[in-house]
Amino acid sequence: QVRMVESGGGLVQAGGSLRLSCVASGSIFQINDMAWYRQAPGNQRELVAGITTGGRTNYADSVKGRFTISRDNAKKTMYLQMNILKPEDTAVYYCHAKIRRNWALLEDDYWGQGTQVTVSS
Repeated sequence: QVRMVESGGGLVQAGGSLRLSCVASGSIFQINDMAWYRQAPGNQRELVAGITTGGRTNYADSVKGRFTISRDNAKKTMYLQMNILKPEDTAVYYCHAKIRRNWALLEDDYWGQGTQVTVSS
């Protein structure tokens, strides 16, 4: 069994910062691509930022220059540093990873339960 647990969400004023963390645990052989998604009420879930095992990153245009994704492979942890937050960043943030549970299996998709980020104006 694999678990993905996010933390670090909360309420912050516009212009402020938050740092999200996502820890993977359980029966894990290999963690491949990881990513942060978000979903605001009434909207579809959207990709915020992604990072490969080797550290290559990509960002949604709306967060470029403000958010930074990183990972610590030894700790099976991914981070999202969010700066200059705006009210439109308000959403539930989900971590996602493609994980192989053992050498014989292909990767599967795993999601965290989500953490709420609220940015007040």
